[in-house]
Amino acid sequence: MTVTIIFALAAALANAVHLMTQHAASAGVTGKVRGWKLAPFLIRQPLWLLGWVAAAGGFTFQAIALHSGQLSIVQPVLVTELVFALVLRRFWVHQDIAKTAWTAALVTCAALALFLTAAEPHGGHLQPDAADWAFSLAVFGGAVALLAVMARWGPPVRRAALYATAASITWALMATFIKAATNALAASGPVGMLAHWPIYALVASGIVGSVLQQAALQVGPLRISQPLLVVVDPAVAIVLSVWIFDERFTVSLAQKGAAAVAFFAMAVGVTMLSRAAPTDLDPSVPVRL
Repeated sequence: MTVTIIFALAAALANAVHLMTQHAASAGVTGKVRGWKLAPFLIRQPLWLLGWVAAAGGFTFQAIALHSGQLSIVQPVLVTELVFALVLRRFWVHQDIAKTAWTAALVTCAALALFLTAAEPHGGHLQPDAADWAFSLAVFGGAVALLAVMARWGPPVRRAALYATAASITWALMATFIKAATNALAASGPVGMLAHWPIYALVASGIVGSVLQQAALQVGPLRISQPLLVVVDPAVAIVLSVWIFDERFTVSLAQKGAAAVAFFAMAVGVTMLSRAAPTDLDPSVPVRL
């Protein structure tokens, strides 16, 4: 479990760096840089390039964590991306952070630690049953499609919530494809992996998830979409971990109850953190590499 958590934390940190650097690079674009000039301009920005290096690192670390450990551990640990982003805002961007945000970060981390300790995720197998794959993909894939259709109309808050939920479910499915693809890579090698469907499902889910997430961010307020983007993913991933990979948890009812309470507290902490963290990048000292 230790190695899995370390790589999952590394993935969360890399994702936070990607988020901050992309935001900072985009914020530095002047009004004169538009259209076809935007891509060449961004490519010359060290922050923008660092962001994509961090994104690649985040994906790699997540893949290693998923291959070596349980889905029910990796996806919950990834919520610490928000905590890392808060730390980067304070010590790299030099923003003033509200006490409420620090409190929310502490609640999130403490609840996550309690969840992992109480739930005791373990077990699992590398070759899921084909029927489990088909049924789970039909259920959650159908849910994504239904939510995306329902999100096409209504007030901004409703639309943002539906798009964000659909995107987060897609990210959870993508995590299962990453795990399956890395298992195929380890067993068959890079060429042999191409003969297995998870690698193609991984690419498709990445595209669909990105489109849905962008839709959520564009149609409604961030305070609605961000908590759902972060919390729904691990909740669905836990269900998929049991359903597809046959992962198991403690047999103690008391510990299961404590784990459920801890997960709810983590969701509350994430929601508080999303709303209390700064919404822009207004540093007292310029961002530097």
